[in-house]
Amino acid sequence: MNTCLRARFILIALLLTVPALQARVGLNKIAQSTMNFLQVGLSARASGMGETFCGAGRGAESIFYNPAGLAESASRFDVRLYTVQWIADINYMAGAVSYDMGRYGAVGVSFLSVDYGDIHATSLLDDSERALYPGGYKDNGLAGNVGAYAFGISYGRAISTQFLIAGNARIAGQNLGTTAMAGGSVKENNASKLVFDAGVKYYAGLKSFRFGMAIRNFTSNLKREEINEQLPLTFVMGAAVDLYDFLRDGDNEDHQLTLAVDFLHPNNYSERVNVGAEYLFMKRFALRGGYQSNQDIASWSAGVGLNAVMGGSAIAFDYSYSSFKVFDGVNRFALGIGF
Repeated sequence: MNTCLRARFILIALLLTVPALQARVGLNKIAQSTMNFLQVGLSARASGMGETFCGAGRGAESIFYNPAGLAESASRFDVRLYTVQWIADINYMAGAVSYDMGRYGAVGVSFLSVDYGDIHATSLLDDSERALYPGGYKDNGLAGNVGAYAFGISYGRAISTQFLIAGNARIAGQNLGTTAMAGGSVKENNASKLVFDAGVKYYAGLKSFRFGMAIRNFTSNLKREEINEQLPLTFVMGAAVDLYDFLRDGDNEDHQLTLAVDFLHPNNYSERVNVGAEYLFMKRFALRGGYQSNQDIASWSAGVGLNAVMGGSAIAFDYSYSSFKVFDGVNRFALGIGF
């Protein structure tokens, strides 16, 4: 069996797993997952395009979306750093590094840190304290050991010139402070899980058109107290294409207009469709826009990017703004270095 035939076989096998995945996650489990910090988009470029990155992402930037893009980095070393000013004073910091090993594939590492801000710990009252605290609870000051994190390793490889495959293995954890138990003991509310992602990308042979599939946050249930909770398992299918491929003459690439669309099936909400676009001028200046459908608070987003070459290294700066219906908008910043 030749390489292209094997690639097509794997792609068909993954497509056949979609019904099984849908049955596993359950269409009616709305808002039933835990560790939902894993669902927040980190890349300013991806968010500027409405989180449509399953087919568009490449290099280290693809690790958090569809790791198959890891195998087509434009640089031998690709470094990405992200900061996200999330809602309710929650802040994200993340980064990813990839190394292209040529015919042996590509490897990557990534990290994510979530700062939940100032959270006050409270406790219920006994009968002797009720008159002192009319609100029905006692404020115990700022809670310590509150936050979330994830650390991962990745590997990807091009099976052929058209087919790429990759996966991530991550340790994801969440710390939710302490609980004062009866008798004066203290319980730590910490949890961690080994989480897996997998993705494929296929170039169909029609100009730059490609489509990808990814499974994110695949793991067993997490048990808190007596309750089994799922992590935010998400199945994504997406496609992307540079529309100028059908308009330009020869090798002139001064203009690129990437159109992308992603279809998402999460286990904690009904299906979603995201659409986005990126216009790139002379491979230096980028304008982006996108829209996320079927969201409670998120809707449209926009962003800009600037690429430059300094000392033989490719430098990229990206910014995006995402509009929210109730909260203030979300700002994302990213810095990339390739060499």
